[in-house]
Amino acid sequence: MNRWKDWLAQSERDLSGAKVNLEAELYEWSCFLAQQAGEKAVKAICEKFFIECWGHSITKILQKIAQNCNIPVPEEVIEAGKILDKYYIPTRYPNGFEEGIPGEYFTRKEAEEAISYAKTIYEFARKTLQG
Repeated sequence: MNRWKDWLAQSERDLSGAKVNLEAELYEWSCFLAQQAGEKAVKAICEKFFIECWGHSITKILQKIAQNCNIPVPEEVIEAGKILDKYYIPTRYPNGFEEGIPGEYFTRKEAEEAISYAKTIYEFARKTLQG
């Protein structure tokens, strides 16, 4: 059973959750959910094309897609993945910084940009999967 549609649908929900957290001023969670949206979007591609992918690095998964599927990945998508990868751990754990909690470090601007990057990756995935 190939569940790529489920992965893409959850990516879309995570993107919606990132927007809700942005409005609630929970910027660290907005950034994390944007990362999750990007990760699940690229994992949808892996699922459809039967590419084994482990881990949480969007960048590494995109490289695997390019190598194994012969799908050109635009530089802006790679760049978006590299930025979102940085939000996987420090958005959630207090020990990601010398002191304080993640909520003290992430900004509205970062959250807005993270959502934009996640949209870029989501759209790449949607077009790849439906094209």
